[in-house]
Amino acid sequence: MAENGKSVVQSAAKVFAVLKAFDRNLPELTVTEIAARAQLDRGTAFRLVHTLMDLGYVRGVPDSKRYRLTLKCLELGFTALAGRDLPAHARPLLREVVPAVADAGSLGMLERGEVIYVERVQTVPERLGIDRRPGSRIGAYAAALGHAILAFLPRDEQIAHLQSVERVKLSERTLIGMEALLKQTGYSYNSHNATTWSVDLTRKHLGKVKVILSTGSDILVTFVILAKKAAIQKTPQLMDALLIANHDYDYTKIGLDKDGDMFVRIDMPLRILDAAELKTDIDQVANASDEVYVKVAQWIKK
Repeated sequence: MAENGKSVVQSAAKVFAVLKAFDRNLPELTVTEIAARAQLDRGTAFRLVHTLMDLGYVRGVPDSKRYRLTLKCLELGFTALAGRDLPAHARPLLREVVPAVADAGSLGMLERGEVIYVERVQTVPERLGIDRRPGSRIGAYAAALGHAILAFLPRDEQIAHLQSVERVKLSERTLIGMEALLKQTGYSYNSHNATTWSVDLTRKHLGKVKVILSTGSDILVTFVILAKKAAIQKTPQLMDALLIANHDYDYTKIGLDKDGDMFVRIDMPLRILDAAELKTDIDQVANASDEVYVKVAQWIKK
């Protein structure tokens, strides 16, 4: 690396040499490749890469020895961009779709579970207490912009971002953590992974009932497995009984899943879910399971 005078801090210049080693044609590099492109020895490149990882400017590529820049690098030029370039380019594009397509449109980036707004155009006032001016931050879980960005990330990255910030209910539409809602129901629960929980209850005919809750991209499935395939005597009479039972309940589904297991379940959109609705769904699935069991018990081997 060329010497540029006594006033130059070479360690800082080396950091930027590492950052500039990446480009649109080479977005992922090994330490050896970074060292070669930045004209550094491998040991120095290794230390600088890991320093930048700790600061959030570089991240490792899963299942490889490669690294890539993060969106946090945009903050290095954010002041200049906010002053003119990127917002100035984004504003007319956003105005083309607001209000023709939506009441508001935003440009921003995702960082550690939060979205940072770069530009925003809207036709309606913001909700009280929510700031979406350029430069402001808000949890990705609570913003349409955050949902849109998260939708295109691998699932493990989605979970990491959502778990990196505390989820607070900002409005009636805010999706907060399932565990927070489960605590509000008053039920004890078990957490099996980032998207699956269970609540153990007791009912008159079934005895112990394990109600399982599983979330998808925008839905909560609350269900009970009444019987495994091996214990079910699949007869025309059983199928008739399941059809009748399925017809008797407005929101509860009863049947056999793709594995042949007998289930009772309720599907609920996450956007309208609150603690009271969650508790109602859990109770309804448990109660329906107990009632359906009485109707089909003769075809289930004990």
